[in-house]
Amino acid sequence: MRIQYSVIGIFLAIASTAYALEAGSPPVLEPLQEQAQAARLSAQFLTRSGYKPVPLDNALSAKIMTRFIKSLDPDRMLFLQTDIDTFAADSTKIDDAIKREDLRIPFSIFNVYAQRVAGRMEYARSVLKQNFDFGAQETYSLLRDDAPWPQSETESDDLWRKRVKGDWLRLKLAGKTDAVIRDTLDNRYQNSLERAFKYKSADVFQSFMDAYTTSVDPHTDYFGARAGAEFDISMKLSLVGIGAVLQERDDYTTIRELVAGGPAQLSGKLAVGDRITGVGQGESGPLKEVVGTRLDEIVQMIRGEKGSVVRLDILPADAGPDASHRLISLTRDKISLEKQAARKAVLSIKDGDATRKIGVITLPVFYEDFEARRKGDADYRSASRDVAKLLVELKQDNVDGVLMDLRNNGGGSLSEAIDLTGLFVGKGPVVQQRGADGKIEVGSDDLPVPAWTGPVGVLINRGSASASEIFAAAIQDYGRGVIVGEPSFGKGTVQTVVNLDKAASNSKPKFGELKLTIAQFFRVNGGTTQLRGVTPDISLPGLSDPKTFGEASYDNALPWTQIKPAKYTAADTIVALLPKLQSSHDARVRNDRDFQRFVEDIAELKAQRDKGVISLNLTERRNELAAQTTRLKERAQANDGVDLGTDDGLQSNERSLSADIAIENARKNAKDVLLNEAAAILADEANLLEGMR
Repeated sequence: MRIQYSVIGIFLAIASTAYALEAGSPPVLEPLQEQAQAARLSAQFLTRSGYKPVPLDNALSAKIMTRFIKSLDPDRMLFLQTDIDTFAADSTKIDDAIKREDLRIPFSIFNVYAQRVAGRMEYARSVLKQNFDFGAQETYSLLRDDAPWPQSETESDDLWRKRVKGDWLRLKLAGKTDAVIRDTLDNRYQNSLERAFKYKSADVFQSFMDAYTTSVDPHTDYFGARAGAEFDISMKLSLVGIGAVLQERDDYTTIRELVAGGPAQLSGKLAVGDRITGVGQGESGPLKEVVGTRLDEIVQMIRGEKGSVVRLDILPADAGPDASHRLISLTRDKISLEKQAARKAVLSIKDGDATRKIGVITLPVFYEDFEARRKGDADYRSASRDVAKLLVELKQDNVDGVLMDLRNNGGGSLSEAIDLTGLFVGKGPVVQQRGADGKIEVGSDDLPVPAWTGPVGVLINRGSASASEIFAAAIQDYGRGVIVGEPSFGKGTVQTVVNLDKAASNSKPKFGELKLTIAQFFRVNGGTTQLRGVTPDISLPGLSDPKTFGEASYDNALPWTQIKPAKYTAADTIVALLPKLQSSHDARVRNDRDFQRFVEDIAELKAQRDKGVISLNLTERRNELAAQTTRLKERAQANDGVDLGTDDGLQSNERSLSADIAIENARKNAKDVLLNEAAAILADEANLLEGMR
């Protein structure tokens, strides 16, 4: 997210597609030549390659503009109808503009957006000086994605007055005084205003390319240089830095967490809450002040080459702004992102007088260090390799079954999905792929003997996608284990990453990368997870809304289809056990108060979601809060005294750091009723299988 400012008068003189801006606006951003070139090069791939090439024409142009505007103002709170009408005049010109390397249309729209943000934040701050009538019968709509755009400034003002009133009421219900509320909200809106002045041209370009690529299909993406680097980090689970999790708080970059074993933690020179006010490169490089600088830019300054030195100017935690600073030097090193790695736990499940031990392996992503593997590194890191090690440990723990927790695992490496399946199934086909030419390829694992032959369960939810669905579908098709949870996301397509700089023979990176859909994958039974996802054998309730989250929520998703099954041998054992597993599950949750409370919470969330509005009447909201407080007290008792807390009306960076971390830890420590029930189902499976021997 990045750079280039210009003088407004000069920009308006040269830009035929510039929309009217007002004085006092954030800096006007212009496209860089390399961005226009990257857009044109991307268009060449998107129109000629991929699974379903889409022509860059007037129809696609209109879709790109609609998506771009929606990405900027999804709740229709910023633009006016007159803005939309003005933009619409250019809605069929984007295709030709991309071809001639002209990005003035999206940049002009973004400049109006930044101006609207600034204007609305200034207005929101002015509303704080008013007195609100909380006895009035007013409501505020939470679902505005399909609402009409405000027709006038007056209509927009009333919309924002209600939003500010809603923010004020939340804090009032949390017990804050009027003076504290006014200061909190003024600071919140001021921070939003300041962010509008920090946008860079790369922000605009990334947003525009997102609109373009997702207009082609939901899973085609563009990565700028930094976005590409973050993707690489997420796949190899490592980076070179100091090992500190940073957060922006009141213009300061603050240490939120120290990674165990990282340079920052080992040095003993940094503590949670310390603020970074300056960054210098090497032992003697100039120190650059970073107060007010964007967090992503500071992160890039701190990362670097392994063995190199970075110097940090530190304002200690809880010290005033005029307190003494300290200057520290740290040597960068490789940092492993263990929180995203596979991890295990053992749950004890009571079964009458007996106890079953269920091993749980949580896998957040299907990671693989592609670069290390290409180089032939024998110890390269991957999800399947880590899971294989955990299975060995779980065998030593004498577990009765293994539950793979793939909730909110959005996928990753296709080869890792195949290798992971092999750990439980052994040698055989795992997934089928159909390319743009219609040819079918079968992806198989060649592991002679499964690493785990005991009872298996897979826990999924709506956030389980792509590689997660390949794994869950294969386990289901082979009859290898029971699938528990919600229907999965429904992403049945395969992507590859195209390095645009290599395609253009650039000596230095400047164009970024394109993640392009190249194939559709199919289950070994011939069906596909596309659109429909994986249907669990035993359903558990979930918090997600299928209307807004999942493949079916996209207007340009590929349809469900099927091909011939692969040659594989399925066991029918699990299918035969399902009636008994379902019956035991139903009986258990019927008397499980924790589970029933969770069901009640989902019903309450759905009711609020369907309602779509909140009351701005103090009495009505107090009554709602009283009912919520009662439920939360019950939850605290059910969660062994862990208080999940009532709504304090604050955003994360508005709380004290210690309070925010405490809330985060409370949520982590809360009972996971879905995991517990999935483990109980697997314990039932183990019992039934044992009885069949």
